[in-house]
Amino acid sequence: MNPNTVINTDVAIIGAGTAGMSAYRAALEQTSRVLLIESGLYGTTCARVGCMPSKLLIAAADAAHAVVGASRFGVTAGLPTIDGRAVMARVRSERDRFVGFVVDTVQNWPTEQRLVGHARFVDDHTLQVGATRVKAQRIVIATGSRPAVPQAWRLALGDRLIVNDDVFNWTDLPRSVAVVGPGVIGLELAQALHRLGVRVRLYGRSGRVGPLTDPQLQALAHHVFAADLPLSVDLAHIEPRREGDSVVVRATNRDGNVHEEHFDWLLATTGRRPNVDQLGSKTQPLPMDPNGIPVHDRRSAQVANRPVFIAGDVSQDRPLLHEAADEGRIAGGNAGRFPDVRVRPRRAPLAVVFSDPQIALAGASHSELMAAGIAFETGRVSFDDQGRSRVMGRNQGALHVYGEAATGRFLGAEMLGPAAEHIGHLLAWSVQRGDTVQQMLDSPFYHPVVEEGLRTALRQLQRALHIGPPPVERCLDCGPGA
Repeated sequence: MNPNTVINTDVAIIGAGTAGMSAYRAALEQTSRVLLIESGLYGTTCARVGCMPSKLLIAAADAAHAVVGASRFGVTAGLPTIDGRAVMARVRSERDRFVGFVVDTVQNWPTEQRLVGHARFVDDHTLQVGATRVKAQRIVIATGSRPAVPQAWRLALGDRLIVNDDVFNWTDLPRSVAVVGPGVIGLELAQALHRLGVRVRLYGRSGRVGPLTDPQLQALAHHVFAADLPLSVDLAHIEPRREGDSVVVRATNRDGNVHEEHFDWLLATTGRRPNVDQLGSKTQPLPMDPNGIPVHDRRSAQVANRPVFIAGDVSQDRPLLHEAADEGRIAGGNAGRFPDVRVRPRRAPLAVVFSDPQIALAGASHSELMAAGIAFETGRVSFDDQGRSRVMGRNQGALHVYGEAATGRFLGAEMLGPAAEHIGHLLAWSVQRGDTVQQMLDSPFYHPVVEEGLRTALRQLQRALHIGPPPVERCLDCGPGA
């Protein structure tokens, strides 16, 4: 694009990540006058610094852990030798391959529909992108998010402070890392690095580990992960400082006891911040909620009654790839056909953590049901003695399933255990269909599979809802150890 030019378009989309790409395709179904604006590198958060490279690192950690645990099956393999350079070479190579697919896709789109530069709002129909002014009838904000790190830590630690983006550019594994933030990203990376021979401690202040909201499951998660990974997650204060080329983390617990430990790096996984603060809006500011997110209808993606739409991580509404893609389709479609704005039902919630054991939340969480005041019952199963789980040597964790007291309708579940990434999908599909607990129990369950544990929990839930008989201990049709 030439400088000092004006571009007129029907739809301008700010951001070429998952949501922006999805919005671009959806808008094109309504109009050919679409402009995609990107200020950084092409390649989505998922492909470049998120779900794909993290799973590559976890896959290496799983391989190492399998070797260590082989002796329980009578297989003697000895301790694994971990080549950090080879591990990170595969992570970067496969990461670049995934990113390449995304970059090729965007670069194959017409040049006149792409603009590189940082966009700022002038008004609801005008963006300033460097020296170029974009006149758009409708605008989609899909600017994503970035790691949120305390500024004081940046000043104190300098280049010894890293975020998850930096991990996947390593050429070798470090000797030690302090991971601060025991949420999804922190838990996954801390456990993977620990199993790859890196000295790790996971720090936090909330006492929680991962996203589970059911108090019993959260307590179990703390117990399970503390047995595998050094944890200090119920702290009153976390005070890192730099000493030469190392980081010292001073951790003060609730009783006032202080512990200090030295590390090569501090990896901050302390949440993410939506990229809305630099968009500007000089004449007609967008309405913001208390968290600084443009007020919008999540069913239509429209901001107030304006010709502006929002999609993806920037909305801070379930920041997951499949949700960002859905939001992009909704925002792009409505921007393309505006003022014919349509609402679209959203999919059932589904979230997975690729820790070991895995975590899954499907449908309504325990905390959401409590906050909504919905009368519900809970069915439970432990995987400690579940048949297939014991066979695989992965018999840790538990599953809680929730059903509506008045109707017997299945509402949601939280799970810590084996195959959670797969069982979570089955449960989310049941929520979306509106299945009752009885309908779920009428479905087939093979033997021996981990899903038999789900059936045990559902039978217990059915009894708690007073719509089924008492569960049979070690029932014959369940098979032994189900």
